[in-house]
Amino acid sequence: MARPRTFDTDEALDTAVELFWRKGYEATSVRDLTDAIGVNRPSLYAAFGNKEQLFRRVVERYTDGPACFDDALTETTARGVAEALLAAAIELNAGRGRPAGCLVVRSIMGSGVDEPLRRDVVASRTRLQRRLRRRFQRAVSEGDLPVDADAAALAEYLCMLVSGISVQAAMGASAGTLRRFADRAMIGWPS
Repeated sequence: MARPRTFDTDEALDTAVELFWRKGYEATSVRDLTDAIGVNRPSLYAAFGNKEQLFRRVVERYTDGPACFDDALTETTARGVAEALLAAAIELNAGRGRPAGCLVVRSIMGSGVDEPLRRDVVASRTRLQRRLRRRFQRAVSEGDLPVDADAAALAEYLCMLVSGISVQAAMGASAGTLRRFADRAMIGWPS
């Protein structure tokens, strides 16, 4: 008979999110994870599977949690959505008390992520792009964006800006610098 789990898996996932966010996928070892969570290797594997399986759960928790951006999508105008998204990305990537940069971007830039895992992680980011595209298509149909506005291109543009914010934050850019960047990027927004 298996022994009951003696640790909280939600807390363990939160700890793993923080660790992968700070160090990236490649630099985070199973030993780092067991030490940070306070469990032995068999307990970690029993709860989450191997490191790759745990990382997939971490990415899901991260994109459903701090990197969700749902609030931005509820803004009443397309411009409001874009501005709120960029502000949320700056807070996520350069906010106090958090690792600088994005967990997903930092992890896939390392060479230790194999191609199937890389594809799955990138897919988590493309969900945001699809949601933005649908929101901007609605804005076009409602007259909030010009009829010739390319909803897909606008969604792609914002996702590229969010990734750029992440990379710049990881390289040490301040929140103020990133806000100025976001303000400049919005100059070309269709009206």
